[in-house]
Amino acid sequence: MSTGNKQKRVLLVMSSVDELGLSGKQTGTWFEELAAPYYILTEAGFEVVFASPKGGEAPIDLLSMKAPFTSDYTARFFNDPVAMFAAKHTRKLREIDYSTFDAAFFPGGYGLLWDLASDSHVIKLIRDFYESKRPVAMVCHAPAILRDVKLSNGEYLVDGLRLTGFKNDEDTEIELLHHLLFSLEDELKRRGASYVANTNWHANVVVDGALMTGQSPASAPPLAETLRDTLAAA
Repeated sequence: MSTGNKQKRVLLVMSSVDELGLSGKQTGTWFEELAAPYYILTEAGFEVVFASPKGGEAPIDLLSMKAPFTSDYTARFFNDPVAMFAAKHTRKLREIDYSTFDAAFFPGGYGLLWDLASDSHVIKLIRDFYESKRPVAMVCHAPAILRDVKLSNGEYLVDGLRLTGFKNDEDTEIELLHHLLFSLEDELKRRGASYVANTNWHANVVVDGALMTGQSPASAPPLAETLRDTLAAA
């Protein structure tokens, strides 16, 4: 972990999957949930490193690149050659020494249900960050990755924790619930989590110890700001 005046580092983990199972629908990381934390954290003086299971270009959900889902952050990112280069040249996650990072940020998007949620390396990474009290911030569908994360004592990490994530109602509203591998809301409740929801599509950030979660794309900026303020105070 960084100490003293060393620049704090955030590992931003993206999915490598660009298709929703057998549906053929294009997916990837939700653009706002990548762009907002990138700028909020780098402008606070932190180093943000993009990583994905396969490395290289991590897909961005095409729908999230179109109005009404775009924002000042996405427009800026799209026109920023350095940011776009980083998204097209992500580091291979298993080749990174994540012990050198102060926090992890997981943007949402549907692809991660097919890779990150069942990746043993990612599951271990989250456990290690959490048990060493380094913040783990997850937005939208990213908390689904917590489904199979267990602590060193064998208990589910989410058991007894307050958290949030994309609602069944929100998935249903965009007619995608039946295309998904599993329901984030149902599975985390089954593991003992205290799931806290807000109105559909509204910003909602829930912090419980080292775990920080955001409900929907609107939660990405306030979640990144919460992480920024926590790291700045550390």
